[in-house]
Amino acid sequence: MASLMTNASAMTALQTLNTISKNMATTQNRISTGLRVAEASDNAAYWSIATSMKSDNKALSSVQDALGLGAGKIDTAYTGINEVIDTVDKIKQKLVTARGASQEDQQKIQSEIETLQAHIKSVVGNSNYAGSNIIQDNADVNIVASYNRVGTTVTVDEVTLTGANVLVLDAAGTAGSAATVVASTFFDASGAAVTDTAIDTALGTVETALASLADQAAELGAAKSRVDLQKDFVSKLSDAIERGVGQLVDADMNEESARLSALQVQQQLGIQALSIANSNSQNILSLFR
Repeated sequence: MASLMTNASAMTALQTLNTISKNMATTQNRISTGLRVAEASDNAAYWSIATSMKSDNKALSSVQDALGLGAGKIDTAYTGINEVIDTVDKIKQKLVTARGASQEDQQKIQSEIETLQAHIKSVVGNSNYAGSNIIQDNADVNIVASYNRVGTTVTVDEVTLTGANVLVLDAAGTAGSAATVVASTFFDASGAAVTDTAIDTALGTVETALASLADQAAELGAAKSRVDLQKDFVSKLSDAIERGVGQLVDADMNEESARLSALQVQQQLGIQALSIANSNSQNILSLFR
């Protein structure tokens, strides 16, 4: 039935055109933002998961920063203790050279040893990174290594380095694995030549210090290795979480582009259908001419 009061065809065409326009707006928004789920109304479950995981990823970014800072501290300490070991080795060589030497030569060797002792103090004092000196401060170092969340329960793991285990020389120069070496006066310039027995005793002191320094270097090396491994893992974990979030909320740009092209064609057809439906009223008028 044709009616001037109610144009059912036009109403249907208009509803279809409104639906197409709404779908076009959704598709255009996905293309402009790059997101399939941009807000909770798009998909409440996926949006909630993605929001939580994005927050966790920000926490992991802070963990990476903390690991980088910790790695800098340990690298600096590791470089310092290796230099101390090399220097103590040189002192040992000087002591071996002093065996059987004259008093005059021993005095010269003592002068060289004092220079090396001063160098040890300087190395330890300068092994400072971001206000922390692991081999001098005698303070524990706690490095944030991970962020874990199960439901609403959060735990933060740390890599801990015990300060007492890696103390090379404190600020006063009286404590630490190198303290006896730094404090020793191996040759007395005012006396007679030092005997081989006394030198052997001094060598024992140096060997004891070297053994302790080697253990400390090993502990620093193990901590350095663990921090480096954790940095690599956290970086990979962050990337994996980002990919997972992307799979939940990112729009497929190829799919959205194809959908937009189809909707544009549908919109053109909808406009044409609405035009045809509106022309029916004009056809009815022609019957009365």
